[in-house]
Amino acid sequence: MKILVIADYESPALWDYYAPGKLDGLDLILSCGDLKSSYLSFLATFAPCPVLYVHGNHDGHYEKDPPQGCTCIDGMCYQYQGVRIVGLGGSMRYKMGPFQYTEWEMRWRAMKLAPRLRLKGGFDILLTHAPGMDMVPCNDLAHQGFQTFNRMLDKYRPALFLHGHTHLNYGRAIRRESQYGATRVVNGYERYIVEL
Repeated sequence: MKILVIADYESPALWDYYAPGKLDGLDLILSCGDLKSSYLSFLATFAPCPVLYVHGNHDGHYEKDPPQGCTCIDGMCYQYQGVRIVGLGGSMRYKMGPFQYTEWEMRWRAMKLAPRLRLKGGFDILLTHAPGMDMVPCNDLAHQGFQTFNRMLDKYRPALFLHGHTHLNYGRAIRRESQYGATRVVNGYERYIVEL
């Protein structure tokens, strides 16, 4: 399965300089959040596949203007062509606003999914906005990752963990890909193709 992962920055190659055929061959588009709803709607219009998304911490505007033609899987376990995808958007709470959570609140969101995950025998992809704890070299509260995600990876050992939130241009120490146990971790900043 060929997956386009997007997050945080609207890719000029896919929007400003879009040409027919650029999205050909994709099986799925997964958004890790903090993208304009009009951008996601645009991709959904031209993509030959579904566009699934979770909320970023700056996606409060989705409540009034949600992306058209896309499916929100935030807080869900969604299955597509046999691939089980868990969506948990948002960031660590650093101020008042939507799609920000304490560690306890994110743990509760994950616990609500546990019965379904047991029934399905786990999941294949964890799609989030924020990273896991200590997965990126960002120490500020806003970009601190969730320990809850680490626990989910330890327990279910999915093939992929896709996140955004920590932009690659924040510093050279922030990597596009890493490994956490059995799981391939991908920072989806702007755009990136992964195969599953």
